[in-house]
Amino acid sequence: MPYIRRNADAQIDSLHRHPENSAQEFLADSHPDVQAFVGRSASGADPYSSLDADFVRVIEDVIDTLLVKNILNITDLPAEAQAKLFARKSFRDRASRNSLNLFAPPGSDDVI
Repeated sequence: MPYIRRNADAQIDSLHRHPENSAQEFLADSHPDVQAFVGRSASGADPYSSLDADFVRVIEDVIDTLLVKNILNITDLPAEAQAKLFARKSFRDRASRNSLNLFAPPGSDDVI
């Protein structure tokens, strides 16, 4: 998609959907220069993605703790939040059921 304009240092200065007088060079979206310009690493991995995923897990655990301690009722949350929590919980439950738990006592189905 991007037609690019480079500065005097040959770095991308701007991206354009269509060719313009100063932006005739076309690069693929996945090109490392384009990815670097939009703030992604060359590998395409956003450095905040893993931090965000970890933080979401922490928030989910905090909500679970508040629910267990009866400080918060699930019905206090908007319907959309309830649906997302239930979807994540069922996904995590399925994933943990399919994983190998080496530290569980024999015959125990409890997940820690």
